[in-house]
Amino acid sequence: MANLYPYLISSLPMLSFGAPAQFGLAELIEKCSGLIPCDHLETLRSISIEGPSGSLNPVIRKWSGFNITLKNELVKVRSTRKKARAEDYLRPGGYTEPSLYYLALAAHRNLSLLDGEKILDIARWKFLEELSFGHYFDLDLVIIYAYKLLILERWEKINTADRETLLSLV
Repeated sequence: MANLYPYLISSLPMLSFGAPAQFGLAELIEKCSGLIPCDHLETLRSISIEGPSGSLNPVIRKWSGFNITLKNELVKVRSTRKKARAEDYLRPGGYTEPSLYYLALAAHRNLSLLDGEKILDIARWKFLEELSFGHYFDLDLVIIYAYKLLILERWEKINTADRETLLSLV
């Protein structure tokens, strides 16, 4: 199979945080079908916002480590407020990144839950932007694109949700 990554990637629309995506992850996988090798397509199909931590792909491993670390920092911040042991809720697979603690603290202290989530997702977006450096026409860039699509899909659900129903549940 010919390397069609330059064609595929150049045909994808640019993504911006906060702007609606033209299509979702399922459509991206459909676009990739026939253009990338089958094993790469399977890697793309395995992507979730959590990211499989056991993946051999370095981008997926880095994403998973970042996401686990961010969630662990949130656990630490929330557990101090609840006077609970954070160690009981921490997930393995993260790493030490002091700046993420302050990010989690800022998100937690935000009066608006929605704005707090936005802080976290902007940090995730920036991390993906940093990961994309040096990747131009390869599987890793498509994986990063897929993670960005998942973030945008999440915000599309949030923005189109019935706010009255959500507020009545609180």
